[in-house]
Amino acid sequence: MLPLDGLRVLDLSRVLAGPLCAMMLGDLGASVIKVERPGSGDDTRGWGPPFDERGESAYYLSVNRNKLSLAADLGDAADRELLLQLIAGADVVVDNFRPGTLERRGIDPRALVELYPRLVWCTITGFGEHGDRPGYDFVVQAERGWMAISGVPDGEPMKIGVALVDVVAGKDATAGILAALTARGLRSAPLPASQRRLIVSLADSAAAALVNVAQNVLVSGKDAGRWGNGHPNLVPYQLFQAADRPLVVAVGTDAQWLDFVRALELPALADDPRFLTNAGRVTNREELIAMLAARLGQRPAADWLALLTTAGVPAGQVRGVAEVVAAGGGSAATGMPPAVPGGQVRLPPPRLDAHGPAIRGRGWGAFPLPVADG
Repeated sequence: MLPLDGLRVLDLSRVLAGPLCAMMLGDLGASVIKVERPGSGDDTRGWGPPFDERGESAYYLSVNRNKLSLAADLGDAADRELLLQLIAGADVVVDNFRPGTLERRGIDPRALVELYPRLVWCTITGFGEHGDRPGYDFVVQAERGWMAISGVPDGEPMKIGVALVDVVAGKDATAGILAALTARGLRSAPLPASQRRLIVSLADSAAAALVNVAQNVLVSGKDAGRWGNGHPNLVPYQLFQAADRPLVVAVGTDAQWLDFVRALELPALADDPRFLTNAGRVTNREELIAMLAARLGQRPAADWLALLTTAGVPAGQVRGVAEVVAAGGGSAATGMPPAVPGGQVRLPPPRLDAHGPAIRGRGWGAFPLPVADG
């Protein structure tokens, strides 16, 4: 039995943050129904190429396993009634509609969490409960400081290669839902509706995820800049070019520094008082990095990695995504394996409305279904 076995989750979301949240709950054993627009479905079904042999986009496949699919039209009275019936039997609802959209169609999350004392409802927005702007990862990366600190120092602001704001917000939503479910189970009295009505915004998640970079600004009073593959607070903590391929070194302590230069056979640096502390290494960054770069460029990355691993110094080769997925056990049908402890892949991402007849006939009684869902 999985940790969330028996939990019922209605996924009214689309694109990335909400579907990721619902998928994580499904990975942990929850029964998840994904509700999509008739005809086109989730926006990401068309976000490609690449598409698999069934015509499903890789983007859609990445965050929709362990779900059943129901196509339903919010503008249709019978479909709205079906959704209200599913909500009545659900433990969790996840949505990412813009503020007011559901309410205008007769589905009021605040009223429903008051009506159903067990229901936890999480809405993921772009800019908060009262912000009516569409929430797109790229825009939020720009507006919440991420692009200002990404890229080479003399280059233009750069987005991160993964839609990480969506990922962080989806995980924040999952944490909030699990916290509400835990509190619901621990209390003898029903959890107040205000604690079961959750609002997660991409903007707030992105700002909170600035962590130490934001704290640097708060403490110093100076704006953060771009460091490329360097680190504002640690040296050496960056990318170097070995003789054949890039290598990263992440020296986090003064003891690791000594182990590092000994592995590099640079005893003079171990004795130089300018470099004995991290603060000194940060102050003398440019001179020190030039010396280290010259040494690391003399041998292949694999040689250095072997020496540094033996010495206990954090280091790694720069690998391509193809190398990572080949080693990580990913599947073209179901994506990368669950990272959440205890998670399992039970169902591949569904075709649009693949389970509509079963859900319309039996509601939550449509679970469980066999893995092969067509």
